[in-house]
This record gives sequence, structure tokens and C-alpha cells, in this order.
Amino acid sequence: MAKRRILLVDDEVTVLLTMKAVLEISGYDVDTAASAREGRSKIRLREYQMVITDMRMESDAAGREVIQAARTAAYHPAVALLTAFPLADEDWQDMGADKMLVKPMQTRLLIQQIEKLMEKHAAKLARLADAAAASPLATPPKAAKVVKTFAKPVVKKAAAKKAVAKKAVAKKTPAKKAAKKK
Repeated sequence: MAKRRILLVDDEVTVLLTMKAVLEISGYDVDTAASAREGRSKIRLREYQMVITDMRMESDAAGREVIQAARTAAYHPAVALLTAFPLADEDWQDMGADKMLVKPMQTRLLIQQIEKLMEKHAAKLARLADAAAASPLATPPKAAKVVKTFAKPVVKKAAAKKAVAKKAVAKKTPAKKAAKKK
């Protein structure tokens, strides 16, 4: 399975390098951009399953510009707003972000939130593609291509995790515990 690709956009180099390392260790393919301008350019040049952007960079509106570029991209990435200055839910949602991540954040929590957002976004793309395919008047959108390349691997990965968890639970059944005590 191809690695899932994330674009990190932040003007703080230490944040970029730290998050890049954490995400790469967790199995993601990560590109970085040190400004909104560079981030918008990368969004146009490559496809990403997720874009994570800082809110305030070269201007107070820089994060909003990156979010808008991601929202208008034909491949429909999930979008997370990364900020040290939390906003009200309706504010970041009105900007078009799917999630707000507040820095600093524990590594484990960050990875969990990103995984959850990617799974939720993949399911959303799959529902949209199914709805488009079911409509006799609509031609299949480019989202169908995104579902093939992104949503299905994410759903398969989630199913594999559940299977591993079930096996772990099955190993600790009362019958096996009783056998161990003998």
C-alpha cells in the first residue's frame, strides 16, 4: 500500500521538522512548506490526502489562504488547522477546515487525531463517490479517483487494526487463562 501523503505548512522551522519526523516515523509521506505561498504551490503540483496548516504565518490570513487552496483542489484533501491560538469551532469550520489541532500537542494524541480525521474523510469521499455513481444524470467526479487511491487503503488499514485487536482479545479468553494457571 502506498504511503499516505501529508503537506505540513508552517513558518516555524522547528515545528515543521519535528512534526515531519513524528509523522514519517508513523508511516506517512510528508512534504513541508514554510509559507502559505509555498503551500499553495505544492497543493497545485501534487496530491495530498491531508493538508495541515498553521493559521498565522506571513500574515494573519495565510492559513485561511492555504485552506482555500486545499478546498479548491480537485483531489479533495482532508484539512487540519494547526494553531497555538485556538479559535471557536464555528470560526475554523467557516474557514473550511475539518479539524483544529492546538499546539503544542502530545505525539500520540496528534497521530490519533490525524488517523481519525483521515478515516472520517475517506468515508466521506466514499459516500460522495457512491452518491455520484448512483445518480444517472451525474458523470463520475474526480472524487472517484481519490476514493480508489486513498479511501479504500485507509478503510482497509482500519479493518486490519480491528482484526489485530480481535485476535489479541481472543488470545485472552477465560479458557486460555485457566490453562495457563494449570
